[in-house]
Amino acid sequence: MNDKPPGGKIDIRSSEELLAYALAMEIEAVDRFTDLADQMEIHNNQEVADLFRKLAEIEGKHVENVNQASQGKQLPTLLAWEFDWASGESPEGGSLEDAHYLMQPWHAIELAMQGERHAVAFFRHVADTSSDKPVVQMALELVAEEEEHVALLETWQQRFPRPDDGWDDDPDPPAIL
Repeated sequence: MNDKPPGGKIDIRSSEELLAYALAMEIEAVDRFTDLADQMEIHNNQEVADLFRKLAEIEGKHVENVNQASQGKQLPTLLAWEFDWASGESPEGGSLEDAHYLMQPWHAIELAMQGERHAVAFFRHVADTSSDKPVVQMALELVAEEEEHVALLETWQQRFPRPDDGWDDDPDPPAIL
């Protein structure tokens, strides 16, 4: 049985290691939203492409925040395969598999919220399992920050109607060669 939350790591031993994970999560989110924006542009879904670009920009600010919190600390240099993500990917990056070329803004925000909720679960897991008080304190601060992001996205999503059933029907779908 896998007792890790989505993207969870069993044991983070220092504040520096936690910051390295937080930075990797935010960078992955920027990259993923940029990739999704590019894909939406290819499919002429400009409204959602613009939204993904805005989400990438917001995540870029989160990268800056983690970099600022890291000033004066020596973060471990972890290679991509050294991160202990339960799913093999950062919890906040969002999944390309959950994207659809006809998705609407509501879906894009839902995808972003899913990543933020996974980040909450990850940091809560760290806080619940660490025996290092500074790690627990920082993890709880990150939980609160990610919960704020979820709340902001929930408010933002209310601007867009939930798509009706059949939103993904396409009488002339792209041909896969």
